[in-house]
Amino acid sequence: MKKAILLVLLIGGGLGMNPSVQAQTKKVLADKIVGQVGDKIILRSDVINAVADAKRQTQGQDHVILPTECQVLEGFLIRKAMVLQAQKDSLPVSDEEIESAMDLRIRRLIMEYGSKDVLEEIAGKTVYQIKEDNKEAIKEGKLADAMQAKIVDNVKITPTEVKAYYNKTPKDSLPYYESEIEISQVVVHPKANKDVEDYVAKQMYDYKKQIEAGTQKIDQLAKLYSEDPAVKDNGGQYTLNRNDKNWDPAFMAAAFRLKEGQVSPVVKSKFGLHIIQMISRSGDEAVVKHILRIPPVTDEEITEAKHKLDTIRTKLVAGTMSFGEAVSKYSDDENSKYSAGSITAQDGSGSTFLRIDQIEDKDLVAALRTLKPGQFSQPQVYTDDRNRRVVRILYLKTRTEAHRENLKEDYDRVAKRALAEKKQEVLEKWFKEHIPTYYVAIDGDFASCSGLDEWRKAADRTHSAVKN
Repeated sequence: MKKAILLVLLIGGGLGMNPSVQAQTKKVLADKIVGQVGDKIILRSDVINAVADAKRQTQGQDHVILPTECQVLEGFLIRKAMVLQAQKDSLPVSDEEIESAMDLRIRRLIMEYGSKDVLEEIAGKTVYQIKEDNKEAIKEGKLADAMQAKIVDNVKITPTEVKAYYNKTPKDSLPYYESEIEISQVVVHPKANKDVEDYVAKQMYDYKKQIEAGTQKIDQLAKLYSEDPAVKDNGGQYTLNRNDKNWDPAFMAAAFRLKEGQVSPVVKSKFGLHIIQMISRSGDEAVVKHILRIPPVTDEEITEAKHKLDTIRTKLVAGTMSFGEAVSKYSDDENSKYSAGSITAQDGSGSTFLRIDQIEDKDLVAALRTLKPGQFSQPQVYTDDRNRRVVRILYLKTRTEAHRENLKEDYDRVAKRALAEKKQEVLEKWFKEHIPTYYVAIDGDFASCSGLDEWRKAADRTHSAVKN
């Protein structure tokens, strides 16, 4: 049951939202009910879609073990039980939550497939129909999440339990960690002077004239001149949603003022200068193309930024300002501004522990050679991922040597695993107590699934009760 409980989050988090798979299931003539908990049914196509969706989501990833149909069915059975209990306990899930979740999924699918038109063509239905088809599944996912949270949110763990968990793990099974660092930064973006900015803007107005005259297309000019790093892959094209807060407000406002085919004047955002062309629009959804130019900064602006950071560093060394305060007041880096300047791992885990051999920033690695824990670097000029010359100071918080996991250096990691295991045990106990209280049915096609023993017992009791 352990792996299937983990699958509940995966199923609730988007399986069944693959439009290509859903289009294919129209051809499945022999769809049937393969599982049931209470009045909640599970179709054969639900299982097929979930397995295919998991495969799609993990495509290109190494060492991924895909869920089997048996595990997916168990995950659905668990989710249906949680939904029933959530409804019985009257756990609140608002229409706004469901609508927001649907909009987020649709935006992700549009980004994945390139445009709303392509998504609708693959799905064989409109975005509105896709939302309606998935509304109940998303609601169930929200209810299951709420029920799971109710079961485990009050589960806590003590230092004694962490120690006991650590001590029961065979020493040769403990993880081995390479040398790692925790590092933070204050970043200042030098501002280009007005003359340079005006010169670049003038060039962009020339691009606008060429597009409007029909002598050049915006995607051709984007490939020649745009400094957006993604231009090689997307030709400057993006799918926008008016409600998406991840985009620069100035860029979004300018884009949604445009009519189809219209080209904007030069727009200034936090990324640089843009011209935007509206390709198509439907309600809050729009497809646009843009050209980004970043006005270059001169050595004079770089020197000014270094002086600013020199002053900040002096206060840090003297102890009259904390690093977190320096980040909050002065840092221009949005990725680390709200985490006290911490640089996090690139694997999406959010971990602040970095292996030096995994850091792609060569300037950062070079600076680390002379830093000791607790020290601040001199102001350093480097080129960021948007190809801008920026200046920063680094703070090396910790540096660990390569070692086998231990409680002194890795307590938080051990505690996190111990808490996850304790929550898992609470969930398993909850299910063993509640499964017998549900009406359960499982199709004979899944008779050989070893992980469904508890559910089969409940199904046998249900069958006997109906028979008698």
